[in-house]
Amino acid sequence: MLRLDHLAVAAETLAEAVAHVEEALGIKMGPGGEHAHFGTHNQLIGLADGLYLEAIAANPAAEALPYPRWFDLDRLQGGPRLGNWICRSDDLDGELARLDVEAGKPIALSRGDLKWRMAVPDSGVLPFDNRFPALIQWDVAVTPAELLPASGVSLTRLEVAHPEATALAAAVGLQDARVVFVDGPSELRATFETPHGTRVLR
Repeated sequence: MLRLDHLAVAAETLAEAVAHVEEALGIKMGPGGEHAHFGTHNQLIGLADGLYLEAIAANPAAEALPYPRWFDLDRLQGGPRLGNWICRSDDLDGELARLDVEAGKPIALSRGDLKWRMAVPDSGVLPFDNRFPALIQWDVAVTPAELLPASGVSLTRLEVAHPEATALAAAVGLQDARVVFVDGPSELRATFETPHGTRVLR
C-alpha cells in the first residue's frame, strides 16, 4: 500500500530551488546533503503529518555520471518547479510487480545514516511525463520526516494534472484524500497551510 512520503522541487541550481520554496511558503529551508550515486544535493523542510519537502538539483561538484540522474534532472530546463512527488512502500519489490507501468528498478541508496531503496527508470523519466510518483522504501527505523524540526507547514492538497489523469490515478492506486488527479497540461500544484496563511507551490 502506497503512502505519500515527500515532494521535490527541482531547479538548475540548488540555490534556485531553495529560493523558490522559501518565496512560495515564507519559511526557511534547513540543511540537507549529497546523493553521491546520482550526483545531486538537497535541502529539506519538515511538514506536518509525517511528510517533508526537498529542494534538489544536480551537484556541480559531482563527477560526470555514466547514467541519467533521477527525477529527470538532466533534461531540466526553465525555472524551478515542483517536479516530483514520492510515495513510500513497505514492500517496494511487491509494489513494482503489481504495477502495470514501468516505474523503474530498485536502487539501494544512502546519505549519512539514512538508507533507502528507490525505483528509478533507466532513463530517469517516470511514467506519465514524470507525473507518476517515484517509489521509495525506507530501510531505517526513523525517516527524514521524523527527524526534521517542525515548520508549522502542512500539505492540504496536491493536484496531479495530466491529460490522462484518470489512467494515471488508476495506475498509481493511492488512497489519500489530499491527492487529487485532474485533467490538464502536465503539472504538480501543492497547497499548504503555513504560519503566513494558505500558500500554493507549483
